[in-house]
Amino acid sequence: MAQRLHLVFGGELVNPSENVFKNVDDLHIVGIFPDYATAYDAWKNEAQRTVDNAHMRYFIAHLHRLRDEEAAASSTEELG
Repeated sequence: MAQRLHLVFGGELVNPSENVFKNVDDLHIVGIFPDYATAYDAWKNEAQRTVDNAHMRYFIAHLHRLRDEEAAASSTEELG
């Protein structure tokens, strides 16, 4: 069974109505979590902590969706 990893990250947006970060060098990486429920709790905590800043947004990225585990690995993946 494949792991279903989730990345929680956020930062300040240029405009609150768009998902464009003001400075990607200042992104806050909260962490990588083993399941959605844990990631959601971390996301909610950060979102509530920064609720007074309308330009701050946190997101959950489903890392497991970025890979097709059935597809052959690339040559660089085989190096590890």
